Amino acid sequence: MEIEASTGITLYGTPRSRALRVSWLLEELGVDWQFRFLNFAKGDNRSESFLALNPSGKMPVITDGELVLTESAAILQYLAEKYGKGQFLPAAGTAQAAIHHQWVSFVICELEQPLWSMGKHRFALPDDQRLDAMLPVAKFEFDKAAAIAEKWVPESGYVCGDELTIADILLTQTLLWGTVFEQTIPPKLAAYRDRVKQRPAMTRALEKSEAIAKAAQEE
Repeated sequence: MEIEASTGITLYGTPRSRALRVSWLLEELGVDWQFRFLNFAKGDNRSESFLALNPSGKMPVITDGELVLTESAAILQYLAEKYGKGQFLPAAGTAQAAIHHQWVSFVICELEQPLWSMGKHRFALPDDQRLDAMLPVAKFEFDKAAAIAEKWVPESGYVCGDELTIADILLTQTLLWGTVFEQTIPPKLAAYRDRVKQRPAMTRALEKSEAIAKAAQEE
C-alpha cells in the first residue's frame, strides 16, 4: 500500500472500526475528506508507507495537510476544535465541559478496553498469545463499566445536554462495538445507542467508507 500525499483530510482505516468515530464526525462537520481503506488481510497496516504514519500499525489515522494524527479521541478533539465552529465540544471551563472530559476518559479507559481485550484474544494477537481465560474477565469488566454508564446516561438527548458532542460519538460507537461482540447492553444505554446512531451523518459516513472499501477489495 502506497501512501499518496494529500493537502486535505484523509482518513485511514476500515469502515466499522474506531475509524467510524472519525468518519462520523467528519460528516457532521460537513468538511471534505477522503477515505483510504486498510485491507488487513493484505497487510496494508504493516506496509512501510503506513507504518511511517503510525508505527503501531493501528487505525484510525488522519492526515490533514502536513499533520499526521493517531488515537481516535485526539483526532476527534482536533477536528472539533479546528472545524467545529463552536459545536461538538462544550465551552471550556464549564460544568458541561467537565462532564464531557469525564465521559471521554471513561469511554476510552473503562468501557472500550474490555472490548479491545476480547478482540485481541479472539483474533488480533498471534495464536500463541491468545488466552481463552481472558474472555470472561473482559466480559466482567465490560458489564461493570456498562452498569456505571447506565446510571450516567440521560433518558433523552445527549450526554452533555441537547447537542451532540464527541463524547456521544465515542460512546455510541463503543456501544455498537459491544453489540457486535454480543455483550449485554443495559436498557437505558441501549435506548441511547439506538437514538444516537440514527443520525444521518453516521449513515453517510458508513455508506461512503463501505463503498470505497468494497471497490478497493474488488480491484
